[in-house]
Amino acid sequence: MDASHYDTDEAVLAKLGERLKRRRLDLNLTQADLARDAGLSKRTVERIEAGETSQTPSLIRILRSLDLLKHIDALIPPPVQSPIEQWKLLGRQRQRGSSLRSSGSSSGKPDRGDRWIWGDSR
Repeated sequence: MDASHYDTDEAVLAKLGERLKRRRLDLNLTQADLARDAGLSKRTVERIEAGETSQTPSLIRILRSLDLLKHIDALIPPPVQSPIEQWKLLGRQRQRGSSLRSSGSSSGKPDRGDRWIWGDSR
């Protein structure tokens, strides 16, 4: 369906309700089952599937119960940084590891006596 079919809020709510109902039926759940799983009343599930308005937390609970919440990025993709912003951040990325530091040395460098030597089994 192209974007022109979603020109009204009512059309969007109706399509959303249809798809949620189809998912519920695909999972072989009754409206009462879904309502119980989502912690909602059966009437709330009925209203959402009928394309009526509802509160956002109710919709989120239904999406979670139908295992659809993981697809939220498809609905609202996360922001993407511009190539220039990515390039600026690249210069701030760590390029090397830090050297070993010993707590017993005042210079922050390991003491010669603490160094491990091949064959040393201390």
